[in-house]
Amino acid sequence: MPATGPDTPSPIHPVVLSGGAGSRLWPMSRALYPKQFLPLASDETMVQATARRVTGPGFAPPIAICNEEHRFLLAEQMRAVEITPAAILLEPEGRNTAPAATVAALAVAEQDPEGVVLLLPSDHVIADPEAFRAAVTTAAAAARQGYLVTFGITPNRPETGYGYIRVGGHLDGVVGARGVDRFVEKPDRATAEQYLAEGDYLWNGGMFAFTAETFLAEMERLHPETVTAARAALSEGRDDLDFRRLASAPFARTVSQSIDVAVMERTDRAAVVPVSMGWNDVGAWNALWDIGERDEAGNVLHGDVMVSETRDCYVRSEGPMVATVGLTDAVVVATDDAVLVAPRDRAEAVKDIVGRLNAADRPQGRLHSTVFRPWGSYRGIDQGERFQVKQIMVRPGERLSLQMHHHRAEHWIVVEGTARVTRDGENFLLHENQSTFIPLGVTHRLENPGKLPLRIIEVQSGAYLGEDDIVRFEDTYGRE
Repeated sequence: MPATGPDTPSPIHPVVLSGGAGSRLWPMSRALYPKQFLPLASDETMVQATARRVTGPGFAPPIAICNEEHRFLLAEQMRAVEITPAAILLEPEGRNTAPAATVAALAVAEQDPEGVVLLLPSDHVIADPEAFRAAVTTAAAAARQGYLVTFGITPNRPETGYGYIRVGGHLDGVVGARGVDRFVEKPDRATAEQYLAEGDYLWNGGMFAFTAETFLAEMERLHPETVTAARAALSEGRDDLDFRRLASAPFARTVSQSIDVAVMERTDRAAVVPVSMGWNDVGAWNALWDIGERDEAGNVLHGDVMVSETRDCYVRSEGPMVATVGLTDAVVVATDDAVLVAPRDRAEAVKDIVGRLNAADRPQGRLHSTVFRPWGSYRGIDQGERFQVKQIMVRPGERLSLQMHHHRAEHWIVVEGTARVTRDGENFLLHENQSTFIPLGVTHRLENPGKLPLRIIEVQSGAYLGEDDIVRFEDTYGRE
């Protein structure tokens, strides 16, 4: 980061918001592994791409905000792209974007009260990063003049799924920025067509720029109780490894509203930067068909897929081979434990299926068959009455908690790498094709001392095989 001086503005402070369940992209996106952590539009995940767009000269290290269940996912994905956040703040519960923005502004104000906060959702795609950075430069200039700035996406179709912004006059001294005439809720089709024809309406992209002091001053005027509560949540929070846990009780007293409703629609400081940058919020499978690379028949295909007499479809497999015959305008998505088939223009309705899965307490609504943990992951292979088989992967240098089970025994077989096993106070190494047995009630731990991933097959047997039958005595990740 270049040094700052009297004529050099302080760096922009990006804040990456990583919340939401992404239910409209089921079965790939699930509550414990939502869409921002998936490589849906490129080899990078959307949260990685979001953070990478705001690294380099002119930007401070990003602040990330997520919930507790996603903390290790977020930290690992940032490590994978060599980005070290200034902080990872953990929300005790979802309270929408206004409280998150307030906490972020308070965190930035502690170091740089006049610093520009750039608030970014982590679940969108931007095809033209240079246009995005140019818009950020304009937005930062307007923010330094005391405006609360949103980014208005130049519409290319009469979209009914987005809110709109009607632009006002040009701002004095900030080329490329406009005032906001009004914010508009999601319109019907006829109204959206009218907005597109008039030409002075933009999509609301949900991204914002403002100085910490300006935003906090507006929040103090409009929602003083939220500023007080957010300040307490931050100051009374506690550090946990690489994370800062916000205090639960004060955070629950914040207003649960979006930043649009809480501030932007009520302030006289609102401004907008119009931008065309290939933005898409990837709100449903149809969006991935829109931005995907299509074959000569208009199909977007991913994975082990074979199609015949199929046109204008999105077909994706994350597991089994998928074949389609005679389909048009459809979405087919297969994982190793679920398959979605829907008309492309009805794919958003999959959120109703997710609701029914959750109401029935079906694991497919929340979990993948591969479950990610801070030390690695495990995948269910088979299960039946009184037995369960898993493949466990432990990353190099990581280890599971020192633990025991009341209701099950475990057999471990090493298929790749080297395992260090603690069993009832005894320590020993296991190599490929070697195995051991963990009796019921015995204290044990599994570690990977090597430089390559450790993979084992675990066979559990017993009267109860739930994940809550774990008694932790010691844990590297603070889960005792």
